[in-house]
Amino acid sequence: MQLSNEDNLRLNVLLAQDLKAVRIDESKMIVYALSSKGDAKIQLNPTCKDEKYIRLVKELLSNKIMGSPGGYPVYIKRWTRMGQDRQEESLAQLLLLGEQEAVVAVVHAPTLTPDIARHAWWAYPSSENARRLLDKKQVAESDLARELAEFLLEFLPFEIEHRDMIDSVSLCLQPDLLTEEEIADLWKRAKRKQSLYVGFLLSLPDALPEKGIAHQSFSEAQGTLTELQKEGNVYAIQLLRYLSEPGQIFLKTLTRVLDKAASQDTIVSLFLAIAAYNQSLPLASIKQRSIKEAEQLAQVWLGSHEDEQLQSCLNACPDYRDQIRVMLVLAQMGEVTLFPIFGLTDALGSVMRKKLKPLTDPLREHILLLLE
Repeated sequence: MQLSNEDNLRLNVLLAQDLKAVRIDESKMIVYALSSKGDAKIQLNPTCKDEKYIRLVKELLSNKIMGSPGGYPVYIKRWTRMGQDRQEESLAQLLLLGEQEAVVAVVHAPTLTPDIARHAWWAYPSSENARRLLDKKQVAESDLARELAEFLLEFLPFEIEHRDMIDSVSLCLQPDLLTEEEIADLWKRAKRKQSLYVGFLLSLPDALPEKGIAHQSFSEAQGTLTELQKEGNVYAIQLLRYLSEPGQIFLKTLTRVLDKAASQDTIVSLFLAIAAYNQSLPLASIKQRSIKEAEQLAQVWLGSHEDEQLQSCLNACPDYRDQIRVMLVLAQMGEVTLFPIFGLTDALGSVMRKKLKPLTDPLREHILLLLE
């Protein structure tokens, strides 16, 4: 088996140009190429079965680019998706092989530049690749970011996995990617798909697009804790954050997800959002496997005189001791808190929520103490 003379000639001529990326439409038997001069395409003329002919084309590409006919080792998918560090030149070569898994390897590389990111996106546009590209700061701040965000928003209704929905929303909500109208529309969609709320909790915890009111004690607490807040007291800062209007909206959205979450991925991401929200507190470094353990340590910590910031806050506002205790409990929540439950069940929907009650019912009671 060999390539037709016509295809062999045209492919060699194509490869002599300054190519940026190559993709192959195997259903239409067309090779597309992105060069410094623009797009080009070659309609293949198979001399054998299409699948075998595509293999010959890829062998030619690999020989010219990598010096080996073996092509890209697609069988090591896990390795390529671990973000192996590669040099820019090596990444650029992978985009010329016409192999989707090679593009995936490029997309996962931490050293990806905006230019190569754009070429990789041209070679293999998919929702997963868009997420992995937007996950990198250098790409999220480039002119490609808006295009990626638009793609993810358009594809969002077709996502099946809740983790992917949450990831897409969280990444799209990075600074300067969406308009206020688009953010408001995305928030409305979350009313029908609770998982989307978690993306907001992860990315915009202090700027959720909903109107609310501060806790009835916020003004009083603010007057009492202003000096400690200015001094950088983490407990004063976090208590005022919870009692403020944005903090109250955060808590209400959190309970909304707890009430209607349909998947374990949603709950796991929700607990990651809780952990991120409380990461400034000292107890945030300790994640408990049960809420009882968290409650016990929070009580012990309240009586500790070694934490000077905590004692200063308690002395300034003794009436808020219960609210501070709740903060300490929430700070110990994380993914590991769910292990004892999710390690024993793969339940979804209402059955999952029922199994979570020993955790979520006391958690709701704690949260009520921070709400108006």
